[in-house]
Amino acid sequence: MTTIKGPAVFLAQFISDEAPFNSLENICQWAKDLGFKGIQIPTLDSRFIDLQKAAESKTYADELKGTIASYGLEITELSTHLQGQLVAVHPAYNELFDAFAPKEVHGNAKARQDWAVQQMKYAAKASQNLGLNAHATFSGSLLWQYFHPWPQRPAGLVEEGFAELAKRWMPILNEFDNCGVDVCYEIHPGEDLFDGETYEMFLAAVNNHSRACLLYDPSHFVLQQLDYIQYIDFYHERIKAFHVKDAEFNPTGKQGTFGGYQSWANRAGRYRSPGDGQVDFKTIFSKLAQYDFKGWAVMEWECCIKNQQDGAREGAEFIKNHIIKVTDKAFDDFAASGSDADFNKKILGL
Repeated sequence: MTTIKGPAVFLAQFISDEAPFNSLENICQWAKDLGFKGIQIPTLDSRFIDLQKAAESKTYADELKGTIASYGLEITELSTHLQGQLVAVHPAYNELFDAFAPKEVHGNAKARQDWAVQQMKYAAKASQNLGLNAHATFSGSLLWQYFHPWPQRPAGLVEEGFAELAKRWMPILNEFDNCGVDVCYEIHPGEDLFDGETYEMFLAAVNNHSRACLLYDPSHFVLQQLDYIQYIDFYHERIKAFHVKDAEFNPTGKQGTFGGYQSWANRAGRYRSPGDGQVDFKTIFSKLAQYDFKGWAVMEWECCIKNQQDGAREGAEFIKNHIIKVTDKAFDDFAASGSDADFNKKILGL
Protein backbone atom coordinates (compact mmCIF):
# COMPACT_ATOMS: atom_id res chain seq x y z
CA MET A 1 0.00 0.00 0.00
CA THR A 2 1.01 3.60 -0.62
CA THR A 3 0.40 6.68 1.52
CA ILE A 4 -1.75 9.17 -0.40
CA LYS A 5 0.05 12.40 -1.25
CA GLY A 6 -1.28 15.73 -0.05
CA PRO A 7 -2.79 18.01 0.86
CA ALA A 8 -3.09 19.72 -2.53
CA VAL A 9 -5.45 22.32 -3.96
CA PHE A 10 -7.09 22.85 -7.37
CA LEU A 11 -6.39 26.47 -8.29
CA ALA A 12 -9.27 27.04 -10.72
CA GLN A 13 -11.77 28.45 -8.22
CA PHE A 14 -9.19 30.76 -6.63
CA ILE A 15 -7.54 32.50 -9.60
CA SER A 16 -8.53 36.16 -9.92
CA ASP A 17 -7.10 39.61 -10.58
CA GLU A 18 -6.56 40.27 -6.88
CA ALA A 19 -3.50 39.27 -4.83
CA PRO A 20 -2.56 36.63 -3.85
CA PHE A 21 -4.49 34.92 -6.63
CA ASN A 22 -3.17 36.94 -9.58
CA SER A 23 0.22 35.33 -10.26
CA LEU A 24 1.92 31.97 -9.96
CA GLU A 25 4.37 33.20 -7.35
CA ASN A 26 1.70 34.81 -5.19
CA ILE A 27 -0.65 31.86 -5.28
CA CYS A 28 2.20 29.44 -4.54
CA GLN A 29 3.13 31.45 -1.44
CA TRP A 30 -0.52 31.46 -0.38
CA ALA A 31 -0.82 27.70 -0.85
CA LYS A 32 2.41 27.04 1.02
CA ASP A 33 1.33 29.24 3.94
CA LEU A 34 -1.89 27.21 4.28
CA GLY A 35 0.02 23.94 4.43
CA PHE A 36 -0.64 22.61 0.93
CA LYS A 37 2.04 20.44 -0.66
CA GLY A 38 0.73 20.39 -4.22
CA ILE A 39 -1.23 22.43 -6.74
CA GLN A 40 -3.45 21.26 -9.60
CA ILE A 41 -3.12 23.84 -12.37
CA PRO A 42 -5.83 24.87 -14.86
CA THR A 43 -4.29 25.59 -18.24
CA LEU A 44 -6.17 28.51 -19.82
CA ASP A 45 -4.53 31.38 -17.92
CA SER A 46 -1.02 32.22 -19.13
CA ARG A 47 -0.21 33.90 -15.83
CA PHE A 48 0.08 30.41 -14.37
CA ILE A 49 1.14 28.28 -17.33
CA ASP A 50 1.63 28.73 -21.06
CA LEU A 51 0.31 25.33 -22.13
CA GLN A 52 1.70 25.35 -25.67
CA LYS A 53 5.09 26.51 -24.46
CA ALA A 54 5.14 23.82 -21.78
CA ALA A 55 4.44 21.27 -24.51
CA GLU A 56 7.06 22.57 -26.92
CA SER A 57 9.85 23.61 -24.53
CA LYS A 58 11.31 21.26 -21.93
CA THR A 59 13.36 24.20 -20.68
CA TYR A 60 10.22 26.23 -19.95
CA ALA A 61 8.60 23.20 -18.27
CA ASP A 62 11.64 22.70 -16.08
CA GLU A 63 11.69 26.38 -15.13
CA LEU A 64 7.99 26.31 -14.27
CA LYS A 65 8.45 23.20 -12.17
CA GLY A 66 11.46 24.80 -10.47
CA THR A 67 9.55 27.97 -9.62
CA ILE A 68 6.80 25.94 -7.97
CA ALA A 69 9.34 23.72 -6.19
CA SER A 70 10.99 26.83 -4.72
CA TYR A 71 7.85 27.22 -2.60
CA GLY A 72 8.01 23.62 -1.43
CA LEU A 73 5.18 22.61 -3.78
CA GLU A 74 4.67 20.08 -6.56
CA ILE A 75 2.36 20.07 -9.55
CA THR A 76 -0.16 17.28 -8.96
CA GLU A 77 -1.81 17.39 -12.39
CA LEU A 78 -2.64 19.84 -15.13
CA SER A 79 -6.34 20.42 -15.79
CA THR A 80 -8.11 20.91 -19.12
CA HIS A 81 -11.68 20.69 -17.86
CA LEU A 82 -12.82 23.55 -20.10
CA GLN A 83 -10.93 22.40 -23.19
CA GLY A 84 -12.07 18.80 -22.70
CA GLN A 85 -15.65 20.03 -22.53
CA LEU A 86 -15.22 21.51 -26.01
CA VAL A 87 -14.13 18.23 -27.57
CA ALA A 88 -17.82 17.35 -27.72
CA VAL A 89 -20.53 20.02 -27.60
CA HIS A 90 -24.17 19.56 -28.60
CA PRO A 91 -25.43 22.45 -30.75
CA ALA A 92 -27.89 23.42 -28.00
CA TYR A 93 -24.90 24.60 -25.95
CA ASN A 94 -22.86 26.27 -28.67
CA GLU A 95 -23.34 29.85 -27.53
CA LEU A 96 -22.82 29.08 -23.86
CA PHE A 97 -19.62 27.08 -24.39
CA ASP A 98 -18.08 29.56 -26.81
CA ALA A 99 -16.98 31.43 -23.69
CA PHE A 100 -14.48 28.63 -22.96
CA ALA A 101 -12.62 29.21 -26.23
CA PRO A 102 -10.69 32.08 -27.88
CA LYS A 103 -12.83 34.70 -29.59
CA GLU A 104 -11.47 33.82 -33.01
CA VAL A 105 -13.32 30.48 -32.96
CA HIS A 106 -16.60 31.75 -31.52
CA GLY A 107 -19.57 30.87 -33.70
CA ASN A 108 -17.58 28.16 -35.48
CA ALA A 109 -18.16 24.79 -33.80
CA LYS A 110 -15.68 22.91 -35.99
CA ALA A 111 -12.87 25.42 -35.41
CA ARG A 112 -13.63 25.40 -31.67
CA GLN A 113 -13.45 21.61 -31.56
CA ASP A 114 -10.17 21.58 -33.49
CA TRP A 115 -8.74 24.13 -31.06
CA ALA A 116 -9.85 21.99 -28.09
CA VAL A 117 -8.31 18.82 -29.52
CA GLN A 118 -5.02 20.60 -30.08
CA GLN A 119 -5.15 21.93 -26.52
CA MET A 120 -5.57 18.37 -25.25
CA LYS A 121 -2.57 17.21 -27.25
CA TYR A 122 -0.50 20.08 -25.86
CA ALA A 123 -1.61 18.99 -22.39
CA ALA A 124 -0.33 15.47 -23.02
CA LYS A 125 3.13 16.66 -24.02
CA ALA A 126 3.24 19.36 -21.33
CA SER A 127 2.40 16.77 -18.70
CA GLN A 128 5.20 14.57 -19.97
CA ASN A 129 7.67 17.48 -19.91
CA LEU A 130 6.65 18.25 -16.34
CA GLY A 131 7.11 14.64 -15.24
CA LEU A 132 3.41 14.08 -14.54
CA ASN A 133 1.61 10.77 -15.07
CA ALA A 134 -2.05 11.85 -14.72
CA HIS A 135 -4.20 14.59 -16.23
CA ALA A 136 -7.62 15.97 -15.17
CA THR A 137 -10.34 16.78 -17.69
CA PHE A 138 -13.99 16.50 -18.77
CA SER A 139 -15.34 14.30 -21.56
CA GLY A 140 -17.71 16.81 -23.11
CA SER A 141 -21.23 15.80 -24.03
CA LEU A 142 -23.36 15.07 -27.06
CA LEU A 143 -26.14 13.32 -25.12
CA TRP A 144 -26.65 15.03 -21.76
CA GLN A 145 -29.87 16.79 -22.75
CA TYR A 146 -31.37 13.36 -23.53
CA PHE A 147 -30.57 11.73 -20.16
CA HIS A 148 -34.24 11.74 -19.09
CA PRO A 149 -36.07 9.95 -21.93
CA TRP A 150 -38.99 12.22 -22.69
CA PRO A 151 -39.91 12.14 -25.45
CA GLN A 152 -38.71 8.59 -25.92
CA ARG A 153 -35.18 8.46 -27.25
CA PRO A 154 -34.89 7.12 -30.80
CA ALA A 155 -33.44 3.61 -30.90
CA GLY A 156 -29.66 3.74 -31.34
CA LEU A 157 -29.25 7.40 -30.32
CA VAL A 158 -27.15 6.65 -27.24
CA GLU A 159 -24.98 4.16 -29.08
CA GLU A 160 -24.39 6.63 -31.90
CA GLY A 161 -23.52 9.36 -29.40
CA PHE A 162 -20.92 7.23 -27.63
CA ALA A 163 -19.47 6.05 -30.93
CA GLU A 164 -18.95 9.69 -31.95
CA LEU A 165 -17.53 10.62 -28.55
CA ALA A 166 -15.05 7.76 -28.79
CA LYS A 167 -14.09 8.78 -32.33
CA ARG A 168 -13.21 12.26 -31.08
CA TRP A 169 -11.29 11.06 -28.05
CA MET A 170 -9.28 8.16 -29.51
CA PRO A 171 -6.59 10.35 -31.15
CA ILE A 172 -6.28 12.28 -27.88
CA LEU A 173 -6.03 9.14 -25.79
CA ASN A 174 -3.38 7.79 -28.15
CA GLU A 175 -1.38 11.01 -27.80
CA PHE A 176 -1.53 10.74 -24.02
CA ASP A 177 -0.45 7.11 -24.31
CA ASN A 178 2.55 8.17 -26.40
CA CYS A 179 3.44 10.59 -23.59
CA GLY A 180 2.91 8.06 -20.78
CA VAL A 181 0.09 10.02 -19.14
CA ASP A 182 -3.37 8.86 -17.97
CA VAL A 183 -6.44 10.89 -18.95
CA CYS A 184 -8.54 11.20 -15.79
CA TYR A 185 -12.14 12.00 -16.66
CA GLU A 186 -14.04 13.74 -13.90
CA ILE A 187 -17.35 11.90 -13.84
CA HIS A 188 -19.78 14.77 -13.60
CA PRO A 189 -23.39 15.81 -14.37
CA GLY A 190 -23.47 17.62 -17.68
CA GLU A 191 -20.88 15.28 -19.21
CA ASP A 192 -21.63 12.15 -21.19
CA LEU A 193 -19.52 10.38 -18.57
CA PHE A 194 -21.61 11.11 -15.47
CA ASP A 195 -21.76 7.76 -13.64
CA GLY A 196 -20.33 4.25 -13.71
CA GLU A 197 -22.63 2.96 -16.42
CA THR A 198 -21.79 5.78 -18.83
CA TYR A 199 -18.07 5.40 -18.09
CA GLU A 200 -18.30 1.71 -18.96
CA MET A 201 -20.15 2.54 -22.19
CA PHE A 202 -17.34 4.92 -23.11
CA LEU A 203 -14.67 2.36 -22.19
CA ALA A 204 -16.30 -0.17 -24.50
CA ALA A 205 -16.42 2.41 -27.30
CA VAL A 206 -12.67 3.19 -26.95
CA ASN A 207 -11.76 -0.51 -26.76
CA ASN A 208 -10.91 -0.31 -23.06
CA HIS A 209 -8.11 2.14 -23.79
CA SER A 210 -5.56 1.89 -20.99
CA ARG A 211 -5.33 5.70 -20.67
CA ALA A 212 -9.09 6.27 -20.27
CA CYS A 213 -8.98 6.62 -16.49
CA LEU A 214 -10.90 8.40 -13.74
CA LEU A 215 -10.80 11.43 -11.50
CA TYR A 216 -12.76 10.40 -8.41
CA ASP A 217 -14.95 13.14 -6.90
CA PRO A 218 -17.61 11.80 -4.50
CA SER A 219 -19.56 15.07 -4.33
CA HIS A 220 -21.11 14.50 -7.75
CA PHE A 221 -22.30 11.09 -6.67
CA VAL A 222 -24.00 12.37 -3.53
CA LEU A 223 -26.12 14.62 -5.73
CA GLN A 224 -26.98 11.63 -7.93
CA GLN A 225 -27.60 9.34 -4.92
CA LEU A 226 -25.01 6.90 -6.26
CA ASP A 227 -23.05 4.64 -3.88
CA TYR A 228 -19.72 6.48 -3.98
CA ILE A 229 -18.02 3.94 -1.69
CA GLN A 230 -18.86 0.89 -3.80
CA TYR A 231 -17.80 2.91 -6.84
CA ILE A 232 -14.22 2.69 -5.54
CA ASP A 233 -14.54 -1.10 -5.31
CA PHE A 234 -15.70 -1.21 -8.93
CA TYR A 235 -13.22 1.22 -10.46
CA HIS A 236 -10.18 1.50 -8.18
CA GLU A 237 -7.86 0.19 -10.90
CA ARG A 238 -8.84 3.15 -13.10
CA ILE A 239 -8.90 5.87 -10.43
CA LYS A 240 -5.75 7.93 -10.95
CA ALA A 241 -6.80 11.33 -9.54
CA PHE A 242 -8.89 12.45 -6.56
CA HIS A 243 -10.82 15.63 -5.73
CA VAL A 244 -11.71 16.19 -2.10
CA LYS A 245 -15.01 18.02 -2.40
CA ASP A 246 -17.97 17.64 -0.07
CA ALA A 247 -21.70 17.72 -0.77
CA GLU A 248 -25.05 17.13 0.89
CA PHE A 249 -28.44 15.91 -0.29
CA ASN A 250 -31.52 16.94 1.69
CA PRO A 251 -34.66 16.15 -0.32
CA THR A 252 -37.95 17.78 0.59
CA GLY A 253 -41.57 17.42 -0.44
CA LYS A 254 -40.87 20.05 -3.10
CA GLN A 255 -37.58 18.99 -4.71
CA GLY A 256 -35.08 16.16 -5.10
CA THR A 257 -32.17 15.30 -7.39
CA PHE A 258 -33.20 17.70 -10.17
CA GLY A 259 -33.29 20.73 -7.87
CA GLY A 260 -36.31 22.54 -9.26
CA TYR A 261 -34.22 25.24 -10.99
CA GLN A 262 -33.27 26.66 -7.60
CA SER A 263 -30.01 28.46 -6.80
CA TRP A 264 -27.22 26.34 -5.37
CA ALA A 265 -27.96 27.52 -1.83
CA ASN A 266 -31.59 26.45 -2.16
CA ARG A 267 -31.17 23.09 -3.87
CA ALA A 268 -31.74 19.74 -2.14
CA GLY A 269 -28.33 18.71 -3.42
CA ARG A 270 -25.53 21.22 -3.01
CA TYR A 271 -21.73 21.33 -2.81
CA ARG A 272 -20.02 22.12 0.48
CA SER A 273 -16.52 22.70 1.81
CA PRO A 274 -14.66 19.60 3.02
CA GLY A 275 -16.10 18.48 6.35
CA ASP A 276 -19.31 20.51 6.05
CA GLY A 277 -21.28 18.00 4.00
CA GLN A 278 -22.31 14.35 4.13
CA VAL A 279 -19.44 12.61 2.33
CA ASP A 280 -17.81 9.82 4.36
CA PHE A 281 -14.21 10.80 3.70
CA LYS A 282 -12.88 8.55 6.47
CA THR A 283 -14.05 5.49 4.55
CA ILE A 284 -12.95 6.97 1.21
CA PHE A 285 -9.37 7.56 2.37
CA SER A 286 -9.29 4.06 3.87
CA LYS A 287 -10.56 2.51 0.64
CA LEU A 288 -8.09 4.39 -1.54
CA ALA A 289 -5.21 3.43 0.77
CA GLN A 290 -6.37 -0.20 0.76
CA TYR A 291 -6.36 -0.21 -3.05
CA ASP A 292 -2.91 1.42 -3.22
CA PHE A 293 -3.96 4.73 -4.79
CA LYS A 294 -0.69 6.46 -5.63
CA GLY A 295 -1.98 9.93 -6.44
CA TRP A 296 -2.80 13.16 -4.64
CA ALA A 297 -5.71 14.23 -2.46
CA VAL A 298 -6.62 17.56 -4.12
CA MET A 299 -9.07 19.92 -2.45
CA GLU A 300 -11.60 21.47 -4.81
CA TRP A 301 -13.45 24.39 -3.24
CA GLU A 302 -17.05 24.67 -4.37
CA CYS A 303 -19.31 25.75 -1.53
CA CYS A 304 -22.53 27.72 -1.73
CA ILE A 305 -22.17 28.99 1.85
CA LYS A 306 -18.59 29.22 3.12
CA ASN A 307 -16.10 31.68 1.61
CA GLN A 308 -13.18 30.31 -0.38
CA GLN A 309 -10.34 31.41 1.89
CA ASP A 310 -11.84 29.73 4.96
CA GLY A 311 -12.66 26.71 2.84
CA ALA A 312 -9.06 26.44 1.67
CA ARG A 313 -7.56 26.90 5.12
CA GLU A 314 -9.86 24.33 6.69
CA GLY A 315 -9.55 22.04 3.66
CA ALA A 316 -5.78 21.78 3.94
CA GLU A 317 -6.06 20.68 7.56
CA PHE A 318 -9.00 18.39 6.75
CA ILE A 319 -7.03 16.48 4.12
CA LYS A 320 -3.93 16.33 6.30
CA ASN A 321 -5.96 14.75 9.09
CA HIS A 322 -7.55 12.19 6.76
CA ILE A 323 -4.43 10.95 4.98
CA ILE A 324 -3.54 7.55 6.38
CA LYS A 325 0.16 6.80 6.75
CA VAL A 326 -0.03 3.18 5.69
CA THR A 327 1.55 0.45 7.76
CA ASP A 328 4.62 -1.48 6.64
CA LYS A 329 3.92 -4.45 8.90
CA ALA A 330 1.05 -6.68 9.97
CA PHE A 331 -0.44 -5.85 13.37
CA ASP A 332 -0.03 -9.47 14.54
CA ASP A 333 3.61 -9.83 13.50
CA PHE A 334 4.54 -9.97 17.20
CA ALA A 335 2.89 -13.38 17.41
CA ALA A 336 4.44 -14.85 14.26
CA SER A 337 5.78 -18.36 14.75
CA GLY A 338 7.95 -18.41 11.65
CA SER A 339 7.56 -21.01 8.95
CA ASP A 340 9.04 -22.75 5.97
CA ALA A 341 7.72 -25.36 3.56
CA ASP A 342 8.60 -28.26 5.84
CA PHE A 343 7.02 -26.58 8.86
CA ASN A 344 3.80 -25.91 6.94
CA LYS A 345 3.62 -29.56 5.87
CA LYS A 346 4.13 -30.64 9.46
CA ILE A 347 1.26 -28.43 10.64
CA LEU A 348 -0.99 -29.97 7.97
CA GLY A 349 0.10 -33.48 8.97
CA LEU A 350 1.61 -34.15 5.53
